[in-house]
Amino acid sequence: MASLTLRELHKQYGHVQVLHRIDLDIVDGELLVLVGPSGCGKSTLLRCIAGLEQISGGRLMIGDREVGHLAPRDRDIAMVFQSYALYPHMTVRQNMAFALTLKKAPRAEIEAAVAEAARMLDLHALLDRFPKELSGGQRQRVAMGRAIVRRPRVFLFDEPLSNLDARLRTQLRVELKRLHVQLGTTMIYVTHDQVEAMTLADRIAVLEGGRLQQIGTPRELYEDPVNRFVAGFIGSPSMSFLAKVEPGVVVGVRPHDVILGEQGRPARVEVVETMGFESFVHLDMDGEALVARVEGPPPPRGPIGVTLSRSVRFHPDSGERIR
Repeated sequence: MASLTLRELHKQYGHVQVLHRIDLDIVDGELLVLVGPSGCGKSTLLRCIAGLEQISGGRLMIGDREVGHLAPRDRDIAMVFQSYALYPHMTVRQNMAFALTLKKAPRAEIEAAVAEAARMLDLHALLDRFPKELSGGQRQRVAMGRAIVRRPRVFLFDEPLSNLDARLRTQLRVELKRLHVQLGTTMIYVTHDQVEAMTLADRIAVLEGGRLQQIGTPRELYEDPVNRFVAGFIGSPSMSFLAKVEPGVVVGVRPHDVILGEQGRPARVEVVETMGFESFVHLDMDGEALVARVEGPPPPRGPIGVTLSRSVRFHPDSGERIR
């Protein structure tokens, strides 16, 4: 296990700056999720940590060792990719054992490591199958098992669940969280899915345009965003932004902070998304879109009153939070 420290890490391709002086401290045993929209630099940052991309400047430490100049194989990390990257001509057992086989580890050590990873991921019955005989979820578990067998100091995950259907994503998300608890190893996980980030992370680092916008626990980012970008990216459905409620500011409100009834500002129910016990009600309030979360029977379409129980305020130009 190990901590990870980034100091003014930056990356550019020619004259294009992709990462802008990232400062980040990841504590030993933490599961940190890097999240942001496509093209924000999160996968590039992960590849820089892995050594698959050379950093343009700054410092990168794993534990107390500077690793920015080291080849990937010398950084004591293991990476799980979106595409599984399994060897098709090898069985599950051989795929999982591959790194230790290359190191010429004793056969008993290899067998014990594979057996332990197979136990953690419920892969015992699949050890003699080939990748083409597995489902997508099974292949991703094998890729995770291959990483576990290496016993690295840091695990890196690059959107490993994005190729799976919704049910499998949920199942493997739970398995990943359980795995982290069992191993206690430092993990860095990249995703564009903020729901995935909220459910998995000890802390979340939000990137936009190659810049670190905010880092904190899921609750901290949800309840106390530093700017409009973070507020709009974290949460599902996302925060609504209203420019006509108060002069000179943009008011942000979460769906559960919108109260519907006979009193309050006039609005109109336009669309209702029923999710079972709860519903998300899409409203038009003075020409601005607003989403409310309600429990029990949803209101009918038409006029209704709106009260905002809690809101946050942002600068209309910079988007920074107004305290």
